[in-house]
This record gives sequence, structure tokens and C-alpha cells, in this order.
Amino acid sequence: MQLDEFLARAFPEVKKSFLRGAVRSGRVSINGEPIYASHRLRENDVIGLELDEDELAEHAQSVVELEEPLVVLREDEHVIAIDKPSGLAVEPERDVMRPSLLGGLVELSRARGAGIAGRGEFRPRLVHRLDKETSGVVLFAKTLEAEQKLREGFDGGTVHKEYLALVEGEHPLPDGESAVLDFPIGGDRRKSGLMCVTDEGKPARTEISVAERFHGYTLLRARPLTGRTHQIRVHLSHEGFPLAVDPFYGRQRTLLLSQLKNDYRKKRGEEERPLIDRTTLHAAAIEYEGVDGARVRVEAPLPKDFSRALKQLAKVRPHRR
Repeated sequence: MQLDEFLARAFPEVKKSFLRGAVRSGRVSINGEPIYASHRLRENDVIGLELDEDELAEHAQSVVELEEPLVVLREDEHVIAIDKPSGLAVEPERDVMRPSLLGGLVELSRARGAGIAGRGEFRPRLVHRLDKETSGVVLFAKTLEAEQKLREGFDGGTVHKEYLALVEGEHPLPDGESAVLDFPIGGDRRKSGLMCVTDEGKPARTEISVAERFHGYTLLRARPLTGRTHQIRVHLSHEGFPLAVDPFYGRQRTLLLSQLKNDYRKKRGEEERPLIDRTTLHAAAIEYEGVDGARVRVEAPLPKDFSRALKQLAKVRPHRR
């Protein structure tokens, strides 16, 4: 990764503008030599920093307070797992003062350092991401040792992630069986910021199986075997089963009860509220190897909007054999 991105991850509580300024002024070096912010790091590079703790604290970035407190799914001395709600970005968004998961975790760490009994301050280290509109479990390393262990796990494929994806269409995959979607993924030249299946892309593999069936819809379990951007969404859309709600790779921005129920009648004077109005993708579980070598599994419960959509589908769109 680029040097400035590495520094931003290493010091998430410090303003990125200050870190970039430190690079420009020659106070950051690579292998003893001054360097530029966009320099790409290589294995075994040694980064030197002429920065002290007081200076870093002086340039701490303001954290936008979260509307709801963070839900901690699991925590030990090395790793903390958070249940990310949909609509919350994992990292602070550029030039926009909005809450973020990382910002909330920095604030939690500061609060603990101020005197929460039994737990001290820590520096959250981001090791993977979820899309803003995707809900579910996100891991953060609390120590350098854990960060290295988790990064090796993600790179080596020993970290297993499991998603629930509600898609359009009745998937033909038999119950109890799985299939692997094996399509290379790269940037979509026609749509900036989006991805697509292309022969020029990088290898990408997603294992899927059926979790529950409905008339016209399927709830799939999806396990990404590689880590490409938007991988599950792109693969499912390419196969002809886009997420039930996905404004970029699917057909709909919301899922309404009136779309599912033939005899639906709206109450006079009331506007229909969507069952769910964000991507129907949930990071349900993650399994990794801890610093001590033991396997750890963390699960995130379905949020209310996703559960509401499934409940109504089971009621008005039961599977027809």
C-alpha cells in the first residue's frame, strides 16, 4: 500500500493532513531515506518517524459522535469485533464530517483511557472493510502482533467470512450443495468506481449455497474465497441473481411490501415505508486464527430491517415446490 495510507491506518486518531505534511517535511523516512507520501511500501521496509506522542495528540482528528453506541460482539486483549450497522462507513469519508466505525472505535478507546474500569486505551488497527451499506461483523486489531497475524490470515486465506445475501430469483442450486462462482473481477471502464466481470480482471472466487427459499427470491450463504472489491455483489449479478436491493449492481433501491403482496392496500394518507432500503447483504460470521493459534468464530445477528424483509417474504412469498 502507499505510505500515506499505511500511516493513516497506523495512526487513525491523527489527521491525515498532518501525517502527509510530516512526510513532505522529511520527518518520515524509508530505510533511512526521505520519501514521498505516494511511495508504495515493500516487504521488509523500515519506516522511521520523527514524531512524539504530544505532537500526535495535538493533531488528533475530531470524531463525529455516533447516533448509537457500538455493539461489541467479542473482545480480547488482541482483537475486537464490532457489529457494524448499515449506513455507517468503516473509515472516515473524505472531506465529509460524518460518523464512521473507525472514528467510533477511536472514541471508545479514548473513553476507556479516561477511566473505564478494567480496560485501558488501545489503538484500533483496521484489517478489512465492509461496504457502507452492508451490515455485520468487522474485526479490528488492538495490537501490532494481532494486526500482523490477521493480515497474514486474510492474505493466506485462513480467515473465513460468511455472508447472507437476499437475491432476486429462485436459485436452482440443490439444498445441501454448494457451488463456486469463478469469474475474474476488474474495474468497470464504463462506470467509475464500480467493478465488473472481465477477462482483464484479477481471479475471484465465491462459494455459495442456499439458506432459505421464497417465491421469486432466494437467501444465499456466500463465502468469498478471494477478496476483490464488491466481489459477492458482482458475482451474483453476473450469474443473473442480483441482490434484491442494490442500486449499482441490481435493479432496485428498496424492497416494498407492495412489490411482494398482490392484495396490498396502503393506508389512506400514509406513505409506504420500505421493508429494507439498503443492499441486502449481511456479514453474518467471520472465523480467524488468534494470536495464540486458536480458531475463533464471531457471528453478527441479522439487523431488524433484514429480519423484517425475510419475515414478510416467508409470510407472503413462501417457496412453491
